[in-house]
Amino acid sequence: MIETISSSDLDKPVMSHASTDYVTVYTYDTIQEALENIRQRQPESTILYFYVLDDNNRLVGSIQTRKLLTSPLDTRVESIMATNLVVIPESATLMDALEFFVLHKYLAFPVVNTEGHILGVIDVGVFTQEMFDMEEREQIHSIFDTLGVQISELKTKSVWQAFRYRFPWLLATIMSGTICALLVGLFQVTLAESLILAFFLTLVLGLGESVSMQTMAITVHAIHHQSSRQGWYIKSLRRELLRTLLLACACGLIVGSIAVIWRSDVPAGTVIGSGILISLLLACLIGVSVPSLLHKLRLDLRVASGPLTLALADICTILTYFSLAALILGK
Repeated sequence: MIETISSSDLDKPVMSHASTDYVTVYTYDTIQEALENIRQRQPESTILYFYVLDDNNRLVGSIQTRKLLTSPLDTRVESIMATNLVVIPESATLMDALEFFVLHKYLAFPVVNTEGHILGVIDVGVFTQEMFDMEEREQIHSIFDTLGVQISELKTKSVWQAFRYRFPWLLATIMSGTICALLVGLFQVTLAESLILAFFLTLVLGLGESVSMQTMAITVHAIHHQSSRQGWYIKSLRRELLRTLLLACACGLIVGSIAVIWRSDVPAGTVIGSGILISLLLACLIGVSVPSLLHKLRLDLRVASGPLTLALADICTILTYFSLAALILGK
């Protein structure tokens, strides 16, 4: 029986889960000789491919079961074997092997040493759940992650149950909108004296929300695959902050320059550019920290992360934007 692995095992050597219960035949064997050899071996595991060796026991090809059973008995193995082998080196990790399965779509791969000798076979069965995580979950669930909706909710719950399950988290959006409105009210004098700040407010909020949601989606995926690793939060936060810093500088420079060119207002352009820079870095911090905290508290990442991340990002953006305006413009 194949033992499936967990995400915490992915750094282990590939041979730690490779099977040695495989069948090899030789290039000079006839089909009849190969079949007799297989009967004598009586492998217990599911055989997906038969591997072909040369005179020096180096792996040179493979044969599918169907082709082996339907070929004439006097046919030589070398005439029907496939030579387009994809092999995994023994130095690879299970994560490397997982990438091979996702990329090449084979059901099994031979593991070989530097001399080309086969050491074992890694079967797709040990990665079944992980392949689902990397392919279907990324392509399907990640979209719903950002909207605060679980696919299972649409399939299994009634309308009322779905409402009760999802509405409390949407209240976070309502509350954040109300708080943002109150905060803008506190800075109404600043806003009245420099209307250009109002023109760019939607853009600044949109940039902060985009960065926070992108970072949140990356973090949710990292939680599924790396949360068992020591120090993963700090590493993820450092990596995302460095990436966001470059984006924030570029966006702040472009939008700030547009403001200066449009209205010939250097102080306001400085406020807008600096506001974007700081708010995007804060949005990145929120995008990493909110799902990490929810995971720590064992709350639902998919439903809660999106609304809470957006709410906090909007509040921080408003505070940063108008605080800078009041400081720089002195209004």
